[in-house]
Amino acid sequence: MHAKVRKIVTVVDETSLEMGQPVSPPVRRAVACAVIDNPFAGRYVEDLTPLIEIGEELGELLTRRCVAALGIPGGKAESYGKAAIVGEAGELEHAAALLHPKMGTPVRKVLEKGAALIPSAKKSGGPGTAIDVPLGHKDAAYVRSHFDAIEVRVPDAPRANEIVVCVAVTDGGRPLPRVGGLRKSEIKGADGLR
Repeated sequence: MHAKVRKIVTVVDETSLEMGQPVSPPVRRAVACAVIDNPFAGRYVEDLTPLIEIGEELGELLTRRCVAALGIPGGKAESYGKAAIVGEAGELEHAAALLHPKMGTPVRKVLEKGAALIPSAKKSGGPGTAIDVPLGHKDAAYVRSHFDAIEVRVPDAPRANEIVVCVAVTDGGRPLPRVGGLRKSEIKGADGLR
């Protein structure tokens, strides 16, 4: 099954000054959201395989949109995250089907790695509902400088029979990080943690 996409919204956030201090190079975060039809809206369905397949399809599409918006090759991305908002005729398990079983593989392929788990969030809500897409370093979960989130909303989505599916990608961590932890330069990228 292919996703029935009503619209795609891509947002780029660029920070070049924080607390009066220059951020150089600026930190850029992109999030791409697809507003899709929920094929199971209004009814309980045991087999969610079609949504799992749609998640795989959207993983590649939305990640490519993010790196294009950032103007970087996928291998230069540093953090990632994913999220979904289910309209009122759906259920949270619909978001889980989209985000978890197969979405990660195409995201990692576009980004040319990704040993760490992709942080995720899901919720239900109506048009204009905001969600914080959690972010973490793509290769090492213990890199504290990359613990972050980016808020996104689509003003007219999700409608009752829709789902907003989001992928976020960054080209850096938080501006001016100074809370310690594993440094980017110390990443081994083998176990997804360090």
